[in-house]
Amino acid sequence: MHEMGIVMHLAKTLDELAEEQHITKIGSVTLQVGEVSGIMTELFTDAWDYFKGRHPVLAESELKLETTPAVTYCEACQKTYETVKYGRTCPHCGSGETYLLTGNECIIKEIEAETEDQEEGEAVVTV
Repeated sequence: MHEMGIVMHLAKTLDELAEEQHITKIGSVTLQVGEVSGIMTELFTDAWDYFKGRHPVLAESELKLETTPAVTYCEACQKTYETVKYGRTCPHCGSGETYLLTGNECIIKEIEAETEDQEEGEAVVTV
């Protein structure tokens, strides 16, 4: 289950960010997860719930997942298409000279957090 490894890396990254930015509490983390990234969102959420309890800054945080559609580019006809629906063969020209543009990523999009410097409320950190 590679979800556990990704969550461990994410938690470490957020701990480092919290230290750098003087963050005392993270309220939510929004991730963009590619449609063909291989990440199983249910397992990812379970791993998040397990690991957030081991990181004080994440203890009360919410994980928000947004799916990024998989889009493939065809070098032969220079058009894009839905990867999941059509696979590696271009539906426009039948070429196999294609490559994935988006849909394989896992990116921190936004973090809602409280810092030491704040009196009240939350700051939104967009990564």
